[in-house]
Amino acid sequence: MSGEIRLSRRRFLKYAAGTAGALVVGIGTVQAAERPAPLSLLGDAWSQVGPYVRVAQDGRIFIGVRDPDNGEGTGTSLARIIAEELDADWSKVTVEYLGLGVEEGNGEPKFIYGRQRSGDASSIPAAWADLRQAGALARWLLLQAAARRLGVPAEQLRGESGFAIAADGRRIAYGDLASAAASVDAPTNPPPLKAAERYKLIGQPAGDIDARAVVTGALRYAADESIGDPIVAVLARCPYPGGTLDSADRDAASKVKGVFAVVDVTPEQGQVIGMAAQAQALAVIAVDTWSALQGREALKATWKPGKDIEPGSGDLEKKALELFDNDDAAPTSTVRNDGDIAAARKKAARALESTYVQPWVAHATAETPNCLVRLDPNTRITLIAASQSPRQAYTVVQRMTGFKPDQIDIRVPRGGGGFGRRLEQDYIAEAVAIALAKKPVDIQNRAIRVLWTRDDDLAHDYYRPFAVHRLNASLDRKQAIVGWHQRMASPSALAGRATPGDRLWQSELMADALPAGLVPNFRSDYYALDSLLPRGEWRGAPHVTPTFASESFIDELAHAVKANPLDFRLKLLGDARQLPYNGRGGPIDTARMANVLKLAADKLDWSRWLRSENGLGIACAYVFGAYVAHAIEVAPTADGIDIQRVVCVADVGLAVNPLGLAAQLEGATIDALSTALNLAITVKDGKVQQTGFKDYPVAPTQPMPYQVETVIVPSTAAPAGASVIGVPSAAPALANAVFRATAVRVRRLPLLRELARLR
Repeated sequence: MSGEIRLSRRRFLKYAAGTAGALVVGIGTVQAAERPAPLSLLGDAWSQVGPYVRVAQDGRIFIGVRDPDNGEGTGTSLARIIAEELDADWSKVTVEYLGLGVEEGNGEPKFIYGRQRSGDASSIPAAWADLRQAGALARWLLLQAAARRLGVPAEQLRGESGFAIAADGRRIAYGDLASAAASVDAPTNPPPLKAAERYKLIGQPAGDIDARAVVTGALRYAADESIGDPIVAVLARCPYPGGTLDSADRDAASKVKGVFAVVDVTPEQGQVIGMAAQAQALAVIAVDTWSALQGREALKATWKPGKDIEPGSGDLEKKALELFDNDDAAPTSTVRNDGDIAAARKKAARALESTYVQPWVAHATAETPNCLVRLDPNTRITLIAASQSPRQAYTVVQRMTGFKPDQIDIRVPRGGGGFGRRLEQDYIAEAVAIALAKKPVDIQNRAIRVLWTRDDDLAHDYYRPFAVHRLNASLDRKQAIVGWHQRMASPSALAGRATPGDRLWQSELMADALPAGLVPNFRSDYYALDSLLPRGEWRGAPHVTPTFASESFIDELAHAVKANPLDFRLKLLGDARQLPYNGRGGPIDTARMANVLKLAADKLDWSRWLRSENGLGIACAYVFGAYVAHAIEVAPTADGIDIQRVVCVADVGLAVNPLGLAAQLEGATIDALSTALNLAITVKDGKVQQTGFKDYPVAPTQPMPYQVETVIVPSTAAPAGASVIGVPSAAPALANAVFRATAVRVRRLPLLRELARLR
C-alpha cells in the first residue's frame, strides 16, 4: 500500500501493511518517508516496537512510546492519546518504550521519532497534535474497511472500545478488520479528530502502565538489563573539579580476586559540559559489582586539586552581597527593565528589601546513573541507559566511536527518576570510553555494566546552582506595589555550554515571570558567579529558584502592610487579562492564576488565616503553561515544625491522565518540601562533603505531611506538561507558613526564620 499525508512542513503520517495481517500506522519525519515499519510490528515474534500503532488480528493493539519515562508517566499518557483517537479498548493495549530512532540521510543523522526528550514538562504538549493524528488515521482506515464489509458509508460508523459499530448495531472487532484496513488507500486529507466531549480515555484517571511491575519488583530498569553475561566497572573519580590523579596502587587493585583490569578515563578537552566524562578517573573492571568495589578500595587513589579551588557556599554568598552592595558593579545581564524603578522608589510611601539564599542541591535519583555498553570493534555499539535525552546520548557515542547511525543501537528502558540529571551524558561518555579502552583479550568484546554508587552520585552531580537574591519593592499609599527590583547572583547552569555570556541568565530566570507585567516599574538583574562545580537542570528550572524568592517576598510585603497574603496577591493580579509571556505556554491568564490561588485557599480553609495558632502559607507559580498554587499549614514544635496539611491546585488545561497528574503533583510537592527542609550540598576544602542519605536525607518521615491534597482544575484548554510543575510554589508556601507561625507566636523563632531564609 502507499500514501502519505502532509500535516505540516515538518511532520507527516504514513501507514504500511504488516506481514502478519496487521494494520500498522506510524509517525516519522519528512526525511524518513520511505522508512519501512519496524520488524517488531510485523509479527508477534518481535519484542520491541517503534512509534507506531499496530492492530493485530487477535484484537491486541501495540503502541510504542517515543519519549523516555523516568517516572513522569509518559508511557501511560502518550499511549492514551493515541488509544483515545483510535477508540481502542485500553485493556487490550500493550505499551512498549522505544530506543533511539536514528538513520542516515545525505550523510547526516535523521532522528525519525522526533525529539525524544523527557523531564521538562514538554512531552504531552509536543505530542498532542501528531499522536492524535496517528490514532485518528488508524481509526479512519479501520472504519473504511468496516464500511466495505457492512455495505454502509463510513460516515455512518463509529469506533468504540475496539469495535467498528454501525447505526443498526452491527459491529466488527478491530482485529477482524486489521488485514483489510491495511489495504485501504490513504486519505487525501488528515482524518478529523474526535471532539473533546466524546473522549472516554483522555481526562479519565488511569493507573501507570508499569505500576504493578514497579511495586512487585518485576520491572526491569536500566541497571537490570543484560547483554550476554556483562562484566562490571566502577570508577574512582577525582573529587576536585578540574583536579588530577596523585597516586594509585593499580597492582593491588589488579590482584583483587575477580578484577580483570584498571583503565584510565580522562575527560575529553573542549567538549560542552555534560557531553563528556566529568572528572579524571580510574575504572576497575571486574566479574561482578563486589569485586569491582573491592578493587576500587584497593586502589587507595589520592587526588590533587587543579590550579583553582572551588569556593565554599559562604564565600559565594559574600561575593554576591558585595556585588549587590556595590552600585558600580554592573550586572552580567539586565533581564527586564520596565519603567523607572529609581523614580518609583523616590515617590514611594514605603520601601522594603529582603535577601534570600539558596544552597546547592543534588538530584539524588532513586536509580543512580548507570550504563550497559557492548562494543563490537569497527562494527557496532549497543548501549542501554535511562537517558532523558537519547539524541544527546547518540551525539556522544557517535563522536567517540565515529560509527554511522546504523552502527549505533541505543535502548532506553524506564528509569528510576530523572529530575534533569539524566539530561547529562557524562555517564554515557564514561561507559563508551571504558568500552574503547585497551583491555585484556578475554574481556575485550564483553558487555560492560558501568555502575555508580550513591557517594559517586552525590559527589559528581550536575547541581542546582547556589543562588542569592535581593529584592526591593516600593509601595504607594494604597499599599500597591509600584516598583520592584530583583537581583539574582548564581553560577549559571549554562556556563560552559556554548551559551553567550549575556544569555547565561536563561537557566536561572524567566524574563516574563510574575510579578513582571503586574508592576509598572520592574527590573530584573542577573549577576554570574564563578564556580567549578558542575551544574545543570534541576526539577522546575528556571522557575523554581526565582519563584521561591519572589513568592516569599510578596508574603513579607503583605505582612509589612498588615494585609492578608491571599488578598494581597489577588490585588496584585488585578483584573482578568492576558499578560505577554515570551516562553513556553504563554500568554499568562491572570484569571486562571487567581482561580488556583482561591481554590487552594478554600481547600485549606484560609478564613482561619488571621486567628489560627498555626501558620498558613500560600504561593503560586506559572510553569510551562500550567498554573499552580500551594497552601500549607504548619505548627511550630520544640525542635522544628510539623507540616499538618498541604494542598496543591493545578490548572494544566486538559488533563490527559488526572490520576497520573495527581501523582506527579504529590511527588513533586514532597520533593520540594524535602529539599527546602533538609537538603544542601556543601563544599569544604574544594570538595563536596555529602556522601549518602545519612548526610543528604531525602524525604524523611518527619516532618513530611501524611498526604498532599490535590485539586485539578477542569479545563478544555490545550494540555500543558506536568512533571515539574508541582515544585516551584511548594517551598515558598512552606516558608510563608513558617513565617506566619513565627510572626504570630514570637515574631521570629530564630531556627524557623533561618530555615525560611535559607531554603
